[in-house]
Amino acid sequence: MSAALAASPPAAPRAAGLARRIGLRVAALLAVALAWEGLVILFGIRPFYLPRLSAVLAAILATPGAYAAGFLRTLTETLIGFVTGGAFGVAVAVAFLRCRTLREMVFPLFVVSQTIPVIAFGALVVLWFGNTLMAKAVIAFYLTFFPVTVNALIGLESVDPRQIALMRSFGASPRQILTRLQLPSALPQTFVALRLAASLSLVGAIVGEWFGDTTGLGVLLLQAMYNENVVAIWAALLVSALLGTGFYAAVAFLERRLVFWGAEQ
Repeated sequence: MSAALAASPPAAPRAAGLARRIGLRVAALLAVALAWEGLVILFGIRPFYLPRLSAVLAAILATPGAYAAGFLRTLTETLIGFVTGGAFGVAVAVAFLRCRTLREMVFPLFVVSQTIPVIAFGALVVLWFGNTLMAKAVIAFYLTFFPVTVNALIGLESVDPRQIALMRSFGASPRQILTRLQLPSALPQTFVALRLAASLSLVGAIVGEWFGDTTGLGVLLLQAMYNENVVAIWAALLVSALLGTGFYAAVAFLERRLVFWGAEQ
């Protein structure tokens, strides 16, 4: 009983801190919204350049089904590309750590692949896979795997050799060293890349939708641009920003849960 009572007080400060952070972020969003609406009215900015936020929200509420469907489609493409690209990047980093010859042979090819503009690569992918969900996920994968590979490899190589020697002295196998020491030690560096990849994978999915599709935020954005509907363009941008911010926040939340020892950094 006494141990439970002693452990309970820290929960209150944590809850208060969480509520304070949420309150500050909500207040910041409200401030931005009020500033957007107020500055457009105050300076008489033409809707062609910047429409009022209320007009943008009204456009979204006028056809909520289209934006909800586009949100879910783009989210699905982004998630598939992000998860597969992240897993592939970590696996390749482990392979590069184990085999330096493989790294010297393949890593330069990875670097060259990243110099190809995503528009050009996207055109090839759509020709290969057609205007499918998989094609957009492949483009998101393309923008995700490289930063994850680089940062995961940096994290794996940063492990203190004395720690590895100590585990070996206790009879740990290479697999145990990898799973219990190297991969956990590489998590902070890996999550730096995953936070970046959260935005890049979304960009890849939206760009992929520009090559032809019927659903997605990229499709809504392209249709609005062709129709010169500035309010619809801003509506698509606002929903895309909501998706990107939420996805980034989810990755950051997962990082705080898994890399709990780095919370103070």
